[in-house]
Amino acid sequence: MKRVLLLLPTTGYRNQDFLAAAKNLDVEIVAAANYCHQLAPAWGLAPIMALHFDRPEQAADTVLREIEGTPDAVLAVDDSGLELAALLAERFGLPGNRPETVRRLRDKLAFRRLLKEHAFLSPGFHHLPTNADPLTLVHALKFPVVVKARRLSASRGVIRADDTAALLRAVNWVRAIQARADRDAQELGLVIEDFIAGREYALEGMLDGGTLTPLALFDKPDPLDGPFFEETLYVAPSRLPDETQRHIRQEVTRICRVAGLTDGPVHAEMRVNEQGVWLLEVAARSIGGLCGRVLTHVLGMRLEEQILRQALGKPVAVARSDGAAGVMMIPIPRRGIYHGLEGLAAAQSVAGITDVAITVQPGHIIAPPPDGASYLGFIFSRATRPADAEMALRTAHRLLHFDIRPEYPATVAPAAEPS
Repeated sequence: MKRVLLLLPTTGYRNQDFLAAAKNLDVEIVAAANYCHQLAPAWGLAPIMALHFDRPEQAADTVLREIEGTPDAVLAVDDSGLELAALLAERFGLPGNRPETVRRLRDKLAFRRLLKEHAFLSPGFHHLPTNADPLTLVHALKFPVVVKARRLSASRGVIRADDTAALLRAVNWVRAIQARADRDAQELGLVIEDFIAGREYALEGMLDGGTLTPLALFDKPDPLDGPFFEETLYVAPSRLPDETQRHIRQEVTRICRVAGLTDGPVHAEMRVNEQGVWLLEVAARSIGGLCGRVLTHVLGMRLEEQILRQALGKPVAVARSDGAAGVMMIPIPRRGIYHGLEGLAAAQSVAGITDVAITVQPGHIIAPPPDGASYLGFIFSRATRPADAEMALRTAHRLLHFDIRPEYPATVAPAAEPS
């Protein structure tokens, strides 16, 4: 039986999907997590060790000391474990991406420098150290700009600023978010870059020995112009012209090559306008949340199963299918405590809807970007045309009504007793 060391994040949406894929492949999972094993959720698999994913050298030493034997592969479920997974693969002598490559791609400042170095389309950008006054950069900025935390994902810590006053507010806000979310916030500082006009798209692919196989190119039909950048809809196949799609594939292939990515899943996001293709990020991981389920009809299996197969040296051919598919990451309308919802059955009955997965739990405190990095759930659709898959998602979403209440309800002082 093949054995895979799987790095499970505390709040990972896809932990269960990876475990189910491993069971289907008869693969033994050795789990390590970034939380105490005594508090592990009821997935039917308790992690054998608790690690600090954000301290990869220390965590790798712990794994090498505690694990029995050498696994056949090491996989991280999401961004938080990517560098550790790459380091462990290197220590075990397994194929995979170099830790320095993964580290560079996770860092938005390092990624911008990489794009500039290799003559990709890239916005003007500046590094703002933690204790630096943003006013010192104003003369060099071209508003609107986007203020970004260096290593956060899912639109967390990303705010557009249209003028100097908005810039100061955004810098203070993003600094606070990064300070709470990243242990190295003091050393990292922020990125301030020019806003790129245009629509966003995402390419999902697999690398095998440096060769990229695209799995899907997604349209993001909702405009993402800020001030915050919460993603909602992904629809495939893309409705972009064939020439533009080829250009996107070429740019993603080229950035993987110059960055040194060679194996495993790739998720790339980009903006497209009249000037061309602007890469926003390229990650050595697959699509986040539960969105990978939208690719089951393309692959003929779970995306997680495809990833496991390739990691174990069993790549599979992509089984292209007709039709369109889409997913909506159900947005959080406001900060508060989630209590429940109405309209689930009605949303599930919409023509074209294949599933509505509500992932938030009653009692959870929720927040939209730029503070939050989660969703209320995911809606999935299948249709003949991309436009129909998109419409089904929008229709189902309108039928869902979420009960979100303030964290601390206002109290009214009792009226004074009459004298």
